Amino acid sequence: MIRALASVGAGVLALLAVVGRFAIFTGQTISHLFRPPFYPREFGVALMQIGYFSLPVVGLTALFTGGALALQIYAGGARFSAEAVVPQIVAIGMVRELGPVLVGLMIAARVTSSIAAEIATMKVTEQIDALVTLSTHPMKYLTLPRVLAATLVMPVLVGVGDVIGIFGGFLVGTERLGFNAATYLKNTADFLEPLDVISSLSKGAVFGFIAALMGCYFGMNSARGAMGVGRATKGSVVAAAVLILAANFLLTEAFFSA
Repeated sequence: MIRALASVGAGVLALLAVVGRFAIFTGQTISHLFRPPFYPREFGVALMQIGYFSLPVVGLTALFTGGALALQIYAGGARFSAEAVVPQIVAIGMVRELGPVLVGLMIAARVTSSIAAEIATMKVTEQIDALVTLSTHPMKYLTLPRVLAATLVMPVLVGVGDVIGIFGGFLVGTERLGFNAATYLKNTADFLEPLDVISSLSKGAVFGFIAALMGCYFGMNSARGAMGVGRATKGSVVAAAVLILAANFLLTEAFFSA
C-alpha cells in the first residue's frame, strides 16, 4: 500500500514540477515583451512562416469542412423537415467552433512541430550556447518573436478560415442542395452576431499563443541527440493539441455560458 501511494505521489510531484517549469517559462517569455533589445527581422520571418505560408492548408481545411458540414446538417435536418437551417448552422458552427479549433490544430501540426524541431536542433548543435556567448538572450531571440507573431497572426488565419468555411458550405448549398444564393447569404449574415466573431478571433489569439509557446518550450527543453529532437517535436504537438482543445472549452464557457 505504501509503495502504491508513493508511486502516485511521485507522479503527482513530477506533474507539478512540469507545470511549474512551464509557468516559469511562460512568465519569462511575457516579461521579455517589454524589455529591449528587440529583433524585428526575426519577428517578420516568423510572421511569414506562421501566417502567410499556413494559408493554403488553412484554406483547404476550412473549405472541405464547411462543405461537409453543410451536407451533414442537410441530411440530419431532413429527418425533421428542417433543411432550411443549413446556412445558419454552418455559419455558427464554423465561426464559433470549427473554424478556430481546426485552424488551431492545423497550426499545431504545422508550426508547433516546426518550431520545436528547429529550436531542439539548435540546442543539439550548440547554436543556442553560441547565442549566449554572443550576449544574445535565447528566449528573446528565438521564443518571443515566434510567440508574438503567432498570437497576432492567428486571428487573421481564423478569420480567413471562417470565411472560406462558410463559402464551402455556400458552394455545397447552392450547387448541390438547391439553395438560392441570395437567400443563403442573407440567412448567414442575419444569424451571425458580433459576439460570435469576437469569440472566434479571441480563440485564435489564444490558440496561436499556445501553439508557438509549446513549440518553443519543448524545443528549449529537449534532450540531446536525434532522439531528443524527435521526442520534443512529438511532445510539443500533443501538448499543443490538448491545450488548444481545453482552452476552447474554457473560452466557450466564458463567452456563451449565459
